[in-house]
Amino acid sequence: MNTSQKRAIKNYRHRLSQRGMARFEVLGLDTDRDLIRSLARRLAEGGPAAATLRAAVSQTIAGKPPRKGGVLEALRRSPLVGADLDLRRPREPGRKVAL
Repeated sequence: MNTSQKRAIKNYRHRLSQRGMARFEVLGLDTDRDLIRSLARRLAEGGPAAATLRAAVSQTIAGKPPRKGGVLEALRRSPLVGADLDLRRPREPGRKVAL
């Protein structure tokens, strides 16, 4: 490679590192190429969807069973905690049904 190409690659990799990105190489099946690229793209986007995907992949690779109490933890983080909601429903006898 000539110097201008080397400089362009160096600058590109520097810009990637400033964004918190890294370039790396992985070995895998040719049929999984699109899957790995789409997975990497989704993870690089960031946000809640990427965090969920990252957690699911990490948990699958680790082989650990899912933790219990996940729904309870989510309910405890709800903004409605302590909102004193009245969730009672009026009791009605129902309707007569002719059999």
